[in-house]
Amino acid sequence: MTENMNGNLFETQEQTETIQSKKDMILSLYKTGTTEIEAIAAISGAKPSYIGSVLQREGLIDNYFDLYTSNAHPRNIYSKHFQGKLGFKDVFTARRSVDNLQDAYNYFADRQDRAGQHHALEMALTMLDRARWTGKLEEAEVYRRWLVGKLSAPLTSVSNAKTQIKDASEDVQEVVEQIRLKLAA
Repeated sequence: MTENMNGNLFETQEQTETIQSKKDMILSLYKTGTTEIEAIAAISGAKPSYIGSVLQREGLIDNYFDLYTSNAHPRNIYSKHFQGKLGFKDVFTARRSVDNLQDAYNYFADRQDRAGQHHALEMALTMLDRARWTGKLEEAEVYRRWLVGKLSAPLTSVSNAKTQIKDASEDVQEVVEQIRLKLAA
């Protein structure tokens, strides 16, 4: 503090602390050893999603994902199937995105890749919530309807289909055995 001619105290430019942006604070904390996102959030007052995004953009981490972090960073081997293919800018974009989800879901189903199907469902839920929490309710509804369609299919129909396949396989084996016996006779 410095005193002027009237005896009043005031701060000089050099004495005023520089106010850091939240981004600068996050980066500074991380680079000085505070690497836990929860700790950085507590100190900086920033949301974990923002912290994760800042650290990923700077190339400091590559393993943080939540509702608001970018899909540009792959979570797993399935992420590439959805990069640049999902959005909720408008209802048309949401519908086109759901078509992409359905194509991926079918692709994984054909390969009996349940983890891939799960990732498609997870991406749909993520897009539904992103649209919903940003006030894009019509767009969110497109995703919700697709998810409800997938989740409302009775699980027993899958079990029944497996039983029918098993029964058909046993029937084929019986016929093959009968033909083999006739040929041997």
